[in-house]
Amino acid sequence: MITPPVVPVVHSLREQIREHIVEGIVSGRWKPGERIVERRIAVELEVSQTPVREALRELETLRLIESAPNKGVRVRNLSAADLEEIYPVRAGLEQIAAELAAPALAGDPALLDALLEPHVVALREADRISDGTAQVRHTVAFHRELVRAAGNSVLLHTWESLGIEVFTALSIRWLGTVQKSYAEEHEALVEAFRRQDPEIGDLVKRHVLGCAPSA
Repeated sequence: MITPPVVPVVHSLREQIREHIVEGIVSGRWKPGERIVERRIAVELEVSQTPVREALRELETLRLIESAPNKGVRVRNLSAADLEEIYPVRAGLEQIAAELAAPALAGDPALLDALLEPHVVALREADRISDGTAQVRHTVAFHRELVRAAGNSVLLHTWESLGIEVFTALSIRWLGTVQKSYAEEHEALVEAFRRQDPEIGDLVKRHVLGCAPSA
């Protein structure tokens, strides 16, 4: 059988700029309340200001930044309450996703192993060496695969529009919401899918709500 070539994901210039700004916020380059200067980013990245402006608009929609007349754009001072708001919405979406995905995942153990288990393995190593970056990356990837397995494009688009990875990283960096074991909780979810637990939706919902920061 001929293996199809791997097609690289090509991101638009706007998306690349958005990711650059997000990385700067998550890493602490731009701190809460600090101004982000559109022109400086354009010069730094050697692009026009138009795609930078478009990227900033998207991040304002995600509530990561805020703008005001004559004051420019600044990183929002997000509180625990601000970050916490996303979790009930996310939990509801993932509850639906788990219930939709359960028949396919339970009926095909190989699919379960291919989609979710690799991230559990990666999380075990990340937990072992306390690699916060890897913990965020594989936690979000696990949940993205779970939502994708539901086979509902509207659900996936809505979930992705919440900016899960960014807010998860910010919860950890700004509020210190670190779990003792990321791998253990996600392994428990995988096992629940394996045994076709009829409460899988509620299990996923409680798991997500349990990750929310405390105001």
